[in-house]
Amino acid sequence: MTTATTTQDSRVPAAPYVPTAESLDAVLAAGEQPPRPSALAASVAFGWRAVLKIKHVPEQLFDVTAFPIMMTLMFTYLFGGALASSPEQYLQYLLPGVLVMSVVMITMYTGMGVNTDIAKGVFDRFRTLPIWRPAALVGALLGDMLRYMIASAVILTLGLILGFRPGGGLAGVLAGVGLLLLFSFAFSWIWTMFGLLLRTEKSVMGVSMLVLFPMTFLSNVFVDPGTMPGWLQSFVDVNPIAHLVAAVRGVMAGTPDAGEITWTLVSGGILLVVFGTLTMRLYNRK
Repeated sequence: MTTATTTQDSRVPAAPYVPTAESLDAVLAAGEQPPRPSALAASVAFGWRAVLKIKHVPEQLFDVTAFPIMMTLMFTYLFGGALASSPEQYLQYLLPGVLVMSVVMITMYTGMGVNTDIAKGVFDRFRTLPIWRPAALVGALLGDMLRYMIASAVILTLGLILGFRPGGGLAGVLAGVGLLLLFSFAFSWIWTMFGLLLRTEKSVMGVSMLVLFPMTFLSNVFVDPGTMPGWLQSFVDVNPIAHLVAAVRGVMAGTPDAGEITWTLVSGGILLVVFGTLTMRLYNRK
């Protein structure tokens, strides 16, 4: 009789556990909550995330190493003999243009990276964090600045080996690269907007190439625009890439053109304001 009663009692489900205020206080961390990170700290943290992605996936450096080397060698020896007396002489004109073209074309990978993070749901997690809203996007662009600097260093090192001698010296080279980086940061916001707007990574690449190819090849990268027909010169005159090439070329040669530099800075500022604003509106609504 006792055994049957014990067996019957053991089948009765136990009462559910109800936490008390005292037990919760014991588990939760004591003290004040950590302060909310500043906009700069959050952006730098996301920039470091972009750098770590390069560390774990080093194949991402292919487009900032092999691609610039291929472009520099190919165009130097393909056009050097036909457009100048020697490839070395043509290199003095070509290298600043190839530098600009290579870095500007690399900017499209910013939008592709943003689109990939959105597809994987990563940005949904970022939006739940108590941080400055644009930090994830600004940080991604800051991380890509390292890629732009690597590409610039590769092209300039190869150019010096091939015989490029900048008349502006080290100061002119650093000023030209700095001007290029500032414009590229502003220019990258275009592809960031497309990364938010388009559905797939391939779509972002397709639209980017459709815009970048005419802007880079129909410019003063390879030849003097004075040899072009009038209608094409009109396009070059309003092409921001052409003005950027002229500004970087002049600074590196030791003959800076204040008009071209001003045009480049103003156009970069307009791109940043317009596409940065559109990108943040899409980001907040998406």
